[in-house]
Amino acid sequence: MSAFSCSDAELGKLFTQVAAVLHRYQRYWQLQPMARSALPFDAALNSLLQSLSLTELAALEDNPEQQQQRFGTFFPELFALPATSQAEPAEALPEWPFWLTNGIGGRKLSQIQHFCQQLAPSELPLLEWCAGKGHLGRLLAAQGRQVTSIEWQAELCRQGEALAAQFQLPQRFVCADVLTPAGRAVLSPQQQLVALHACGDLHLQLIKHAVAVGTHALQLAPCCYHLIAAEHYQPLSTLAQQHNLQLSRQDLKLAVQAQVTGGERVARLRQTEVSWRLAYQLLRTELTADASYQPLPSLPKHWFSGDFSAFLAYAAQLQQLPLPAVIDNNALLARADEAYLQLQRIDAVRHLFRRPLELYLVLDRAMYLQQHGYQVQLSLLCDYTITPRNFLLEARRLSH
Repeated sequence: MSAFSCSDAELGKLFTQVAAVLHRYQRYWQLQPMARSALPFDAALNSLLQSLSLTELAALEDNPEQQQQRFGTFFPELFALPATSQAEPAEALPEWPFWLTNGIGGRKLSQIQHFCQQLAPSELPLLEWCAGKGHLGRLLAAQGRQVTSIEWQAELCRQGEALAAQFQLPQRFVCADVLTPAGRAVLSPQQQLVALHACGDLHLQLIKHAVAVGTHALQLAPCCYHLIAAEHYQPLSTLAQQHNLQLSRQDLKLAVQAQVTGGERVARLRQTEVSWRLAYQLLRTELTADASYQPLPSLPKHWFSGDFSAFLAYAAQLQQLPLPAVIDNNALLARADEAYLQLQRIDAVRHLFRRPLELYLVLDRAMYLQQHGYQVQLSLLCDYTITPRNFLLEARRLSH
C-alpha cells in the first residue's frame, strides 16, 4: 500500500470522487444512532450486523482490511477511494535536547517532530496560530527561526514567554483572540503560518485571514471540525458549495470520533458512559411516552465511575423529569446493554465513513486556498496511531 498524497492538480478530482461516495451512501452515515430503536439498514446488512459480537465489532475499528472483508460488497464505491491510512516513512526526525522538550507529552512531541520534519524550508518569519504554551514555536525557534506565537489565554502566554526567555530563543507571544480583528492583525504577506491541531473555527479563520492578507505560506493539521459557531457547516470552496452535504455540527462529530489514546480503562469508562446514557434514554421514553432522542449535555467523567442511581437522578434533574420512587436498575441496565450492542452495530457502518468525511472537509479547505492563488499539497502528517487527526495541508502562494 502506497502512502497517501494528493497534489495540487488532483484536488478537484479527488473531492468529486469523495463527495459522490458520501452522497450515494448518505443514509448510512448521516443519522443519529442513539435515536434508533432498530437497525436501520437493508435486510442483508442488518443480518450481517446482527451476527457480529461486541468483540468482533471492536476488532473492526480502524482495521481497513477487516472492514473491506465484511462490508466491501455493500459499499463498493467507498472501498474504491484511495486509502488514507499510510504516511510516508519519517526521515531524520528533528531532535532537541531533553531540557528543551521537558513538559511536552510523548505523543505531542512526536506530532511536533513529524510536523517540523515536513515543514517547508524558508527564511520567512514564522507565525504559530493558537499556540498554547508555544511548544511547536519554541522548538522551531531553537532551530533558528524567528517565531511569533499567538494565543488568547494570558497564563499560557506568560508560561511560553518564560520558557523562551529561559532558553534565549527568538520567540515572542501575542496575547489575542484569533477570532477577532486583533488576531488578524498579526498576519502579514511575508510570513509562514503554522498550526498544529487548531480546532474548527480557529483554523477556518486562519485560512480566511491568510487568503485576505496574502500570506506567503502555511502548514496546517486541522482538528475538531465540529467546533464551529454556525449550526451547519458552511463550505468554503466553490466545488464544495455545489456538492453541499448540509452537514450539521452533529454530523461533523463523526469525522473526529476515532481515538487512539486512553487504554483499556478509558475504553471501559466510555462504554459505561454510553450505556448509562442509553439507560436514561430508555427510562425517559418509558416515563414520557416520547421516543424522540433528547441528548444530555457533556458531563464530567466522575458521573460514570460513581453510582448509577445518582447519575439517573442528576440526568433527570437536568431535563426536569420526575422519577418514580423505585426503579429496577438491573433490568434497566440489561436493556441498556442490548441497546449498546445495537449502537455498536450501527456505528460499525457509520464509522466506515469517518475518514471520507474528514477528507471531504480537508479537501474543501485545500480547494479554497487553491482558488485564491495557492499551490496546495495534501498528505499525512504521521502514522494514524500517533494521532488520528493526521491530514497535513501545505500551501504556498504563487507569485503574480
